[in-house]
Amino acid sequence: MTIHYDEQKALFHLQSKETSYVIQLTKQGYPAHLYWGKKVRGLQLDRLLELKERASFSPSTDLSQLSLSLDTLPQEYPTYGSSDFRTPAIQVALPNGSTVTELSYESHTIRSGKPALAGLPSVYTEQDDEAQTLEITLKDELTGLTVVLSYTVFENFDAITRSATITNNGSSTLQLQRALSMSLDFAHDRFEMLQLSGAWTRERYVHKRKLEPGMQSVESRRGSSSHVQNPFIALLAEGADEDHGDVYGASFVYSGNFIAGVEVDQFHSARLFMGINPFDFNWQLEAGEQFQTPEVVLVHSDQGLGGMSRSFHDLYRSRLIRGQFRDQTRPILVNNWEATYFNFTADKIESIAKVGQELGIELFVLDDGWFGKRDNDTTSLGDWFVDRNKLPNGLEDLVSRVKKLDMQFGLWFEPEMISPESELYRDHPDWCLHIDGRRRTQARQQLILDLSRADVREYIVRVISDILSSAPITYVKWDMNRNMTEIGSALLPADRQRETAHRYMLGLYEVLEKITSAFPHILFESCSGGGGRFDPGMLYYMPQTWTSDNTDAVSRLKIQYGTSIVYPVSAMGAHVSAVPNHQVGRITSLETRGNVALSGNFGYELDLTKFTEQEKETVKDQVALYKEVRHLVQFGDFYRLLSPFEGNETAWMFVAKDKSEAFVVLAAVLQEPYPKLDRFRLKGLDPNRDYELVGEEGAYGGDELMHAGLKMPQFHGDYASRVYRFRAV
Repeated sequence: MTIHYDEQKALFHLQSKETSYVIQLTKQGYPAHLYWGKKVRGLQLDRLLELKERASFSPSTDLSQLSLSLDTLPQEYPTYGSSDFRTPAIQVALPNGSTVTELSYESHTIRSGKPALAGLPSVYTEQDDEAQTLEITLKDELTGLTVVLSYTVFENFDAITRSATITNNGSSTLQLQRALSMSLDFAHDRFEMLQLSGAWTRERYVHKRKLEPGMQSVESRRGSSSHVQNPFIALLAEGADEDHGDVYGASFVYSGNFIAGVEVDQFHSARLFMGINPFDFNWQLEAGEQFQTPEVVLVHSDQGLGGMSRSFHDLYRSRLIRGQFRDQTRPILVNNWEATYFNFTADKIESIAKVGQELGIELFVLDDGWFGKRDNDTTSLGDWFVDRNKLPNGLEDLVSRVKKLDMQFGLWFEPEMISPESELYRDHPDWCLHIDGRRRTQARQQLILDLSRADVREYIVRVISDILSSAPITYVKWDMNRNMTEIGSALLPADRQRETAHRYMLGLYEVLEKITSAFPHILFESCSGGGGRFDPGMLYYMPQTWTSDNTDAVSRLKIQYGTSIVYPVSAMGAHVSAVPNHQVGRITSLETRGNVALSGNFGYELDLTKFTEQEKETVKDQVALYKEVRHLVQFGDFYRLLSPFEGNETAWMFVAKDKSEAFVVLAAVLQEPYPKLDRFRLKGLDPNRDYELVGEEGAYGGDELMHAGLKMPQFHGDYASRVYRFRAV
């Protein structure tokens, strides 16, 4: 059993594969957080709760126990207004205008399996014996408000999920102003906080900072998880690094506005919290109504960041991603976007696909510009019918041409957007997010459809389904190229306008569930200007995401490295593009562009017809190599060896689950004259097995490769790289 309850001590002990998580109820019914860390047997865990009377500036809620103050009690789901001055997990406005609530224990249940979250993506189980779920019901006696804290512990994954279900069991309407998914208090603040931050074409860079007194947080107010911040943070204990020490990761399964942070209080305890961003959020909770928070996935590792990452990778690959592509290797594709942009014909597309077929590429993807009157980005979003000027014989003809080359066919959509210059906008100008009387701010000459509306959702499902049913399409790239402004809905009353952003996300998830369920044979890839919505919520519906619009190989070293901190490589799209690179203007070799892109769902995004014969041979070799190693890249254990954020060289590797083979990528950015002789060490191999390096004679011991290492190659020229393949002898 993974969840134990000691009734005498009122103590819950949750045990995952290698982790313990401990909660104790105080005599007043407050759930106190005692421990989260390396798995322990738990003989005297109740002794971890230390209550000490402080000065009157931390008041007590119980005169018979002055040592208990909510301001100092380590809590699981703190409230506002009743002696805890720290960041609350929940805040509710009552009919009398006050915002004070006090939640205490009412009951609990322990059940097998993991219930789904209504209308929201979440980690799942396939059999009930894979996990146990603890549900602790808390109640505010004055209002009848109840909160059910849900904790799921997995038998075979080192992860715990948390969420909260908030129900108004009173008779009056309540205003939910803050509804986080989780909160917990550490006894100390001796951590570094790691976050994944950046911008468009510079997503998910690794940033670390030492915790200081006060608030440190990341958040999005953009209507999506965003390029700027990612809904993930990790706390690294003193001395923790890539391979050693305690690391605590928190990942939010949600694609909209979020907040994640740590507050360090006056006694140097650290409160970790995560959930929907309370900024500009309010949810009207009528009597009898319920609000479900999204899910947070918590992972602890005592094997550093690498151990934490591999736990997230394993869980998300097999129990977040769904559908027939979850366990299948993904096809090698060519996308025409950087080859043609909006300017193409059916003959041009066929010519690119024909060369792709000769090179061994398996899938052609037609990007933006095939619909409406879409000759540039000022028009036609929402008009999902084929542009007969470019494709006079329709989409069916083009797909047929590509299929005759023994290639699959994929298509780009941006269904959540609408162009003011479109038939759809002329017919339905109120269908976009807007506020009457306010300017409708445009980005990329487009507005956002209001997915909180049922009629808009029905339209999107219908028109996209019609296109997908019209031809044998096996891949969809689902794009979203702007963030929300003037967030309002024409159908919501005034007192519910601040629900719009979250209702949009619920509407998006409903649309995605319907479309992906109706077309299970289609591989869906999420995109938002590249990595602007690279989050677990989207991975639940679409098993991969376009990692970044920046395809420059050197930039991708940091982008893909940072993304791997929490997301599996099977979720990352990585393409070879033309040089000079269209985003940064850098010129890198075809070899290095290929070597970096091999670490993801591999593809090309350029005009294949412009390749020389020598370049075609290089690409043939890259395609053949990827077909041999993609099972490793997409489903093997991932190890980071050298960080691009710490030095000139970057290296990572993939190891088979049975440790029978490995694939290593090494890249060096700049070269120095008369360089030092150096080595780099591998990870994850079996120290007692011997490995051959493909292309060389002889064998290396696994222990030798991991401890003595390999000599660093002496490259000639900047932006150089090399790949290594090892097989157990």
